[in-house]
Amino acid sequence: MKRIVRATINSWRGLRFALASEAAFRQEVLALAVSIPLAFMIAADSLARAVLIAVVLLVMLTELVNTAIEKLADRVTLDRDFQIGRVKDLGSAAVALSIVIAVLFWGHALAVWAGLL
Repeated sequence: MKRIVRATINSWRGLRFALASEAAFRQEVLALAVSIPLAFMIAADSLARAVLIAVVLLVMLTELVNTAIEKLADRVTLDRDFQIGRVKDLGSAAVALSIVIAVLFWGHALAVWAGLL
């Protein structure tokens, strides 16, 4: 039980740090706040709502991992390093792909809701 409490505290600190220091994460929190009621408005069933909310959470999760990679890389060296630049680019690409996934799911749901599909 002690480990679960410590893990929860560490997770909470990580979320607070991301909110305080990362503009992209704050934007994603706003997107989540908008997506939750919107998912209830446009999705026909609970599974569809859960998927729409989950893909926004996926973007947030990917952003957190990318931020962790960037912070660790900056801790290793602030000098320009080709390999570290590639690592950061890979993290950024992961965020971009998670956004594409979210756009695909939301686009489909909106198209169904609008009667286009």
